[in-house]
Amino acid sequence: MKNAEPPPPSAWVTRFSPLVVAGGAVLDVAAGGGRHTRLFLARGHPVTATDRDVSGLAAGAGDGDLTVVAADLEGAPWPFGEARFAGVVVTNYLHRPLFPVLLGALAPGGILMYETFARGNERFGHPRRPEFLLRPGELLELARGALHVIAYEHGQVALPRPAVVQRLCAVRVTDPADPPIHRLPP
Repeated sequence: MKNAEPPPPSAWVTRFSPLVVAGGAVLDVAAGGGRHTRLFLARGHPVTATDRDVSGLAAGAGDGDLTVVAADLEGAPWPFGEARFAGVVVTNYLHRPLFPVLLGALAPGGILMYETFARGNERFGHPRRPEFLLRPGELLELARGALHVIAYEHGQVALPRPAVVQRLCAVRVTDPADPPIHRLPP
Protein backbone atom coordinates (compact mmCIF):
# COMPACT_ATOMS: atom_id res chain seq x y z
CA MET A 1 0.00 0.00 0.00
CA LYS A 2 1.33 3.43 -0.95
CA ASN A 3 1.77 6.11 1.69
CA ALA A 4 -0.74 8.88 1.26
CA GLU A 5 0.61 12.27 0.26
CA PRO A 6 0.66 14.56 3.30
CA PRO A 7 -1.98 17.28 3.23
CA PRO A 8 -0.81 20.64 1.93
CA PRO A 9 -0.41 23.56 4.29
CA SER A 10 -3.35 25.87 4.78
CA ALA A 11 -3.66 28.44 2.00
CA TRP A 12 -4.09 31.11 4.71
CA VAL A 13 -0.86 30.18 6.47
CA THR A 14 0.97 29.82 3.16
CA ARG A 15 -0.21 33.27 2.06
CA PHE A 16 1.00 35.03 5.21
CA SER A 17 4.11 32.93 5.93
CA PRO A 18 6.39 35.43 4.10
CA LEU A 19 5.57 38.02 6.79
CA VAL A 20 7.56 36.08 9.39
CA VAL A 21 11.03 37.65 9.55
CA ALA A 22 13.58 35.65 7.53
CA GLY A 23 15.18 32.98 9.67
CA GLY A 24 12.94 33.77 12.66
CA ALA A 25 11.90 30.92 14.94
CA VAL A 26 8.38 29.59 14.41
CA LEU A 27 6.12 27.75 16.86
CA ASP A 28 3.65 25.31 15.27
CA VAL A 29 0.97 24.68 17.93
CA ALA A 30 -1.03 21.43 17.72
CA ALA A 31 1.19 20.58 14.76
CA GLY A 32 -0.47 17.25 13.91
CA GLY A 33 1.27 15.75 10.90
CA GLY A 34 3.51 18.77 10.47
CA ARG A 35 2.14 20.37 7.30
CA HIS A 36 2.99 23.87 8.57
CA THR A 37 6.20 22.68 10.17
CA ARG A 38 7.37 21.49 6.73
CA LEU A 39 6.31 24.80 5.13
CA PHE A 40 8.37 26.90 7.52
CA LEU A 41 11.37 24.55 7.48
CA ALA A 42 11.37 24.82 3.68
CA ARG A 43 11.35 28.61 4.04
CA GLY A 44 14.50 28.46 6.20
CA HIS A 45 12.97 28.90 9.66
CA PRO A 46 13.88 26.93 12.75
CA VAL A 47 10.61 25.37 13.91
CA THR A 48 9.38 24.12 17.24
CA ALA A 49 6.45 21.79 16.62
CA THR A 50 4.29 20.72 19.53
CA ASP A 51 1.37 18.38 19.96
CA ARG A 52 0.11 15.83 22.45
CA ASP A 53 0.85 13.07 19.93
CA VAL A 54 4.02 13.81 17.96
CA SER A 55 4.09 10.58 15.96
CA GLY A 56 3.01 12.51 12.84
CA LEU A 57 6.19 14.58 13.13
CA ALA A 58 8.59 11.63 13.16
CA ALA A 59 9.51 12.03 9.48
CA GLY A 60 11.19 15.38 10.17
CA ALA A 61 13.03 14.25 13.29
CA GLY A 62 16.44 14.33 11.57
CA ASP A 63 16.18 18.00 10.59
CA GLY A 64 18.50 20.07 12.77
CA ASP A 65 16.19 23.09 12.51
CA LEU A 66 13.26 21.13 13.95
CA THR A 67 12.51 20.74 17.64
CA VAL A 68 9.60 18.41 18.43
CA VAL A 69 7.96 18.78 21.84
CA ALA A 70 5.33 16.33 23.05
CA ALA A 71 3.11 18.35 25.37
CA ASP A 72 -0.38 18.39 26.78
CA LEU A 73 -1.20 22.04 26.12
CA GLU A 74 -4.50 21.74 27.96
CA GLY A 75 -3.54 19.93 31.13
CA ALA A 76 0.10 20.77 31.84
CA PRO A 77 2.17 23.93 32.21
CA TRP A 78 3.24 25.81 29.08
CA PRO A 79 6.40 23.95 27.98
CA PHE A 80 8.21 26.93 26.41
CA GLY A 81 8.63 29.20 29.42
CA GLU A 82 9.55 32.72 28.36
CA ALA A 83 10.63 31.74 24.82
CA ARG A 84 9.51 34.16 22.10
CA PHE A 85 8.87 33.33 18.46
CA ALA A 86 8.88 35.34 15.24
CA GLY A 87 5.85 33.35 14.13
CA VAL A 88 3.13 31.35 15.90
CA VAL A 89 0.85 29.13 13.83
CA VAL A 90 -2.37 27.53 15.08
CA THR A 91 -4.81 25.71 12.79
CA ASN A 92 -7.78 23.48 13.50
CA TYR A 93 -7.27 23.77 17.25
CA LEU A 94 -9.00 25.78 19.93
CA HIS A 95 -8.26 25.93 23.65
CA ARG A 96 -9.24 29.41 24.82
CA PRO A 97 -7.11 29.41 28.01
CA LEU A 98 -4.05 29.37 25.71
CA PHE A 99 -4.91 32.70 24.06
CA PRO A 100 -2.89 34.88 26.48
CA VAL A 101 -0.02 32.40 26.46
CA LEU A 102 0.11 32.41 22.66
CA LEU A 103 0.16 36.21 22.60
CA GLY A 104 2.96 36.16 25.16
CA ALA A 105 4.95 33.74 22.98
CA LEU A 106 5.12 36.31 20.17
CA ALA A 107 8.29 38.36 19.94
CA PRO A 108 7.84 42.06 19.13
CA GLY A 109 7.08 42.13 15.41
CA GLY A 110 6.05 38.46 15.60
CA ILE A 111 3.26 37.20 13.36
CA LEU A 112 0.29 35.17 14.63
CA MET A 113 -1.48 33.05 12.02
CA TYR A 114 -4.59 31.45 13.47
CA GLU A 115 -7.26 29.51 11.57
CA THR A 116 -9.90 27.28 13.09
CA PHE A 117 -13.56 26.38 13.08
CA ALA A 118 -16.34 28.81 13.96
CA ARG A 119 -20.01 28.63 14.85
CA GLY A 120 -22.02 27.45 11.90
CA ASN A 121 -19.63 24.57 11.28
CA GLU A 122 -22.10 22.23 13.01
CA ARG A 123 -24.01 21.75 9.77
CA PHE A 124 -20.90 20.45 7.99
CA GLY A 125 -19.56 18.02 10.58
CA HIS A 126 -17.03 18.05 13.37
CA PRO A 127 -16.33 19.95 15.44
CA ARG A 128 -19.90 20.66 16.50
CA ARG A 129 -19.63 21.47 20.19
CA PRO A 130 -19.63 25.20 21.06
CA GLU A 131 -16.46 24.94 23.16
CA PHE A 132 -14.60 23.97 19.97
CA LEU A 133 -16.13 26.68 17.76
CA LEU A 134 -15.16 30.33 17.72
CA ARG A 135 -17.85 32.89 18.38
CA PRO A 136 -18.34 35.64 15.77
CA GLY A 137 -15.41 38.04 15.94
CA GLU A 138 -13.64 36.06 18.66
CA LEU A 139 -10.22 36.12 17.00
CA LEU A 140 -10.56 39.89 16.56
CA GLU A 141 -11.26 40.17 20.28
CA LEU A 142 -8.15 38.10 20.97
CA ALA A 143 -6.08 40.62 19.03
CA ARG A 144 -7.67 43.79 20.44
CA GLY A 145 -5.15 45.88 22.32
CA ALA A 146 -2.33 43.36 21.89
CA LEU A 147 -1.88 42.89 18.16
CA HIS A 148 -2.26 44.83 14.94
CA VAL A 149 -4.59 42.91 12.61
CA ILE A 150 -3.22 42.45 9.12
CA ALA A 151 -6.06 40.28 7.83
CA TYR A 152 -9.20 38.62 9.19
CA GLU A 153 -11.87 36.43 7.65
CA HIS A 154 -14.95 34.68 8.95
CA GLY A 155 -17.09 32.57 6.69
CA GLN A 156 -17.80 29.38 4.84
CA VAL A 157 -15.08 27.66 2.83
CA ALA A 158 -15.26 24.78 0.36
CA LEU A 159 -11.68 23.47 0.65
CA PRO A 160 -10.14 21.36 1.97
CA ARG A 161 -13.71 20.45 2.97
CA PRO A 162 -16.85 22.50 3.55
CA ALA A 163 -16.57 24.30 6.88
CA VAL A 164 -17.12 27.59 8.66
CA VAL A 165 -13.84 29.11 9.80
CA GLN A 166 -12.25 32.21 11.26
CA ARG A 167 -8.80 33.27 10.19
CA LEU A 168 -6.50 35.89 11.65
CA CYS A 169 -3.09 37.18 10.70
CA ALA A 170 -1.78 39.75 13.16
CA VAL A 171 1.51 41.24 14.34
CA ARG A 172 2.66 42.01 17.87
CA VAL A 173 3.48 45.69 17.92
CA THR A 174 5.46 47.71 20.40
CA ASP A 175 3.45 50.88 19.69
CA PRO A 176 -0.22 50.23 18.81
CA ALA A 177 -0.55 53.88 17.71
CA ASP A 178 2.13 53.36 15.03
CA PRO A 179 1.85 49.79 13.68
CA PRO A 180 4.20 48.67 10.92
CA ILE A 181 2.85 48.50 7.39
CA HIS A 182 3.33 45.09 5.81
CA ARG A 183 3.27 44.41 2.11
CA LEU A 184 0.33 42.03 1.78
CA PRO A 185 1.08 38.80 -0.05
CA PRO A 186 -1.16 38.02 -3.05
